[in-house]
Amino acid sequence: MTMLASTPRTIPAAVPAARFGDLAAAEWIKIRSLRSTPWVIGLTVLFVIGSAAAATLADKDTGSGPADFLAYDAYPPAGYWTLILVAATMGALTVVSEYSSGLIRTTTAAVPARGSVVLAKAAVTAALWSAVGTVASLGSFLVSQAVLDGRHAGVPITHPGVFQALVASALLAPVCAVVGLGLGVLLRHAAGTVVTSVFVLLMLPTMFSESNRWSADVKHALVSAAWHRLVQPWEPDPDSLGYTATVPGCWLVYVLWPLVTLALAVVVVRRRDV
Repeated sequence: MTMLASTPRTIPAAVPAARFGDLAAAEWIKIRSLRSTPWVIGLTVLFVIGSAAAATLADKDTGSGPADFLAYDAYPPAGYWTLILVAATMGALTVVSEYSSGLIRTTTAAVPARGSVVLAKAAVTAALWSAVGTVASLGSFLVSQAVLDGRHAGVPITHPGVFQALVASALLAPVCAVVGLGLGVLLRHAAGTVVTSVFVLLMLPTMFSESNRWSADVKHALVSAAWHRLVQPWEPDPDSLGYTATVPGCWLVYVLWPLVTLALAVVVVRRRDV
């Protein structure tokens, strides 16, 4: 009887799970590989800083005090509304572009832990736009300060309220970028995500006033309204008929919006099909 030699079966080695640092590095490669990214960021920063310079040059009344200087000259709404729009859109595109191109299937096949992928995207997006926001905020202050120094009306960075306005304006970009990313995961469509981001971050606050309690509460819970309050270093007038947001409440809005949208995105992406 002939005995057949049995060939030993090889058991494939288990593929190690991707580390979070590897996921973040991969997401950074995706972002920087897009040729439009540096152009969009560069033009946005130039526009924001340029709007601060234009607002300061156009302001002939430099005796109104540092409160008006911060709210309307160093950090003009037009420039920072643009920053909100661009940051939210770019944050959304980091996710939506993968859904539209079908690359998300490759990503989830390589990394089944979808929640980790979303968190890695959020970490890279927040880091990038924190740097962008810091450059824009600091540049806006320095440019407007240079103009005001020529009129002998400048304020130092140590002046009460200046540092708060600078930090709030710097963090506005990453907050809106992460919110846009979270909405992109939830909606998965470019047009719908951009429209929703614009409505929630820019248009919705204008629909509410501070004349009564319920309307003021809704407005104070929105990101752009919180930013506008944080760049106003003055205290609310006790004789005013309106309801003014508190500074701690505004910082809480900064924390909750990206945290809640990101948490919802992680929960949803784990439970649905690609």
